Amino acid sequence: MMDGIQRLLHHLSPAPLPGKCSTLGRTSPFHTQIPVLQSQYKPIARPEISPSKSAIKVHFMKKNTGLGLSSFSTGPARAGWFLGLGEKKKNITDIPEIVKAGDPVLHEPAGEVRPEEIGSERIQKIIDDMVKGMRSAPGVGLAAPQIGIPLKIIVLEDTEEYIGYAPKEETKAQDRQPFDLLVIINPNLQKKGNKSALFFEGCLSVDGFRGMVERFLEVEVTGLDRYGQPIKVVASGWQARILQHECDHLAGILYVDKMIKKTFRTVENLQLPLANGCPKLGVR
Repeated sequence: MMDGIQRLLHHLSPAPLPGKCSTLGRTSPFHTQIPVLQSQYKPIARPEISPSKSAIKVHFMKKNTGLGLSSFSTGPARAGWFLGLGEKKKNITDIPEIVKAGDPVLHEPAGEVRPEEIGSERIQKIIDDMVKGMRSAPGVGLAAPQIGIPLKIIVLEDTEEYIGYAPKEETKAQDRQPFDLLVIINPNLQKKGNKSALFFEGCLSVDGFRGMVERFLEVEVTGLDRYGQPIKVVASGWQARILQHECDHLAGILYVDKMIKKTFRTVENLQLPLANGCPKLGVR
């Protein structure tokens, strides 16, 4: 996966509508913060997320055997896109620092987490730290390499509140819908179909900049949840873009490695027109 809130456009800021530059980083978040109540993780299969609530469908492949469900407390909700917008919170010492572009951990493939290690205190703390870092940024996604850990773990989450910071026509074009916190270990991403879309992306590890990236509209991701149970996630639209962005991090790829030439710009210049020869934003 993966700037202050005032620049709102994720470990991705929403992108502009076809034919004009977006104010992504300034108006729409790709990282979110919502309080999660403490609860006991029960050994039962979880239902799919309703299509009316999210474009992401999560299939838990078998019943969970239960490690305690951690809770994460967050401050007032802010919007930022998983890509680098967030107002940094002060006086919080337990929030991990986001690693910036140039650090080798962001440019080299991450290693797999051994299944027998998933329930360990070490791995569970890494996951907790990732969620804290994502929500604090704030963003809608984060990969473990972004906090300096070269392991294949991603977290992502988007809420109605943060989506509300973006213009409705923008989120409609992006097919952006809310979904609950997802933790995926050793994700394996596969495209579904050949349709794609071009939108601006940013990154918490590349502060203050955006670039247009082409992504598949629908993907399927399989892996393990934070309790070591197999899951399958089918996502479309903006959620699919977040998954692709974060999985790229695990391969040592930043969005700038894939962006369309001549579209790289500062957040302040997002509203400026695209250069001659650049493709139009939107679904292809």
